[in-house]
Amino acid sequence: MDVVRYSEARLPTPRGEFRLVVYRLPDHMPGFADGEEHVAMVMGDVTGDDVLTRVHSSCFTGEVLGSLRCDCRDQLDAALARIAAEGRGVLVYLVQEGRGIGLGNKVRAYALQDEGVDTVEANLQLGFDADLRSYDLAAAILRDLGATSVRLMTNNPAKISGLERNGMKVTAEPHWVGVTEHAADYVEVKKAKMGHLG
Repeated sequence: MDVVRYSEARLPTPRGEFRLVVYRLPDHMPGFADGEEHVAMVMGDVTGDDVLTRVHSSCFTGEVLGSLRCDCRDQLDAALARIAAEGRGVLVYLVQEGRGIGLGNKVRAYALQDEGVDTVEANLQLGFDADLRSYDLAAAILRDLGATSVRLMTNNPAKISGLERNGMKVTAEPHWVGVTEHAADYVEVKKAKMGHLG
């Protein structure tokens, strides 16, 4: 998969200074919207082996609106904190809201969950797979940044296999965070039905 490094600049944050790199895909790529943008937050020199990495999918409800239905914001914050503590690493932020079904359908899935189905069943009832995300793009971004192998902060075996399928060597590092009462069932379903590493 081809990616285009579109723009970059320094990004001061409460955890230190990152380099923000925005990527675009070539227009008219099947399965992607033209002009769609994805981001890498880079700290230090991330060329070579054993780069501490988080591949993170967008979660507008959790990260912007403060929803307690998931652990996405806490996972994002924890990953940035670990990278900052190490002084070297990258967070790849992919626009894949609601496991790839989009914000509107994610909210429809929330409504179904309020009626008693779990997060996987809700996606299926809406006519989607349980998880439509792809990690081909993340692998392409990591290669463009010069990483040859990563220490991936994840509990999701699909992220591991997705990167490996695209030629990236991966060592998985568990990435569990505290869970609110509102997200407890969501996290259990990830373990039980989606194979997330416990």
